Amino acid sequence: MTDKQIIEALIARDEWTTQHFFFEKCRPLFVSIIRHVFSYEVDYDEFVNNLYLYLMENDAYRLRQFEGRSTIYQWMKVVAIRYFIARRDNLIDMKPKEALLGSAVQRETIDTEHQMTAQMDVERLLAFMPNRRYVYVLRRLVLEEAEPKVVAGELGTNVDNLYNIKKRAIAALTEIALKEAEKYEKEISK
Repeated sequence: MTDKQIIEALIARDEWTTQHFFFEKCRPLFVSIIRHVFSYEVDYDEFVNNLYLYLMENDAYRLRQFEGRSTIYQWMKVVAIRYFIARRDNLIDMKPKEALLGSAVQRETIDTEHQMTAQMDVERLLAFMPNRRYVYVLRRLVLEEAEPKVVAGELGTNVDNLYNIKKRAIAALTEIALKEAEKYEKEISK
């Protein structure tokens, strides 16, 4: 299906297309948005339900705004991020209920898994950085939360310069992360 055909099927409330699009094709994209937009656990189904209701308001007005100038996934990403950033503090806390999560051991396992995934993502991005000094500064100041005076001493520089290095390192890391996100979006839109 083309992007326009998907939009038409969503507007027509085609059940199979809606289910396939939101719960299969967009799942990696939406999981990434949930992870980056919300500071608390959000149930995927609730996220999709809120977004779907938003898109379908006023006879699917927002879906009808899709013009095909970008892929449907890029468009959906922008719409979802804008919608949820504007409302993330006003939405009801969508944490799954205690009974759904089960025991404290399961919650701890889930938290540990999320933490390990985040650490792997950070390590992967740091590995792409060609400037090892930037990596060292980010690792020591941000990840290990070392005192700036100590790190400045380790590098043989002053604290003011260390903050300049940190600023440049964060900018470099951000650029790498954006490129990786762009590559990921291209992969899921295939």
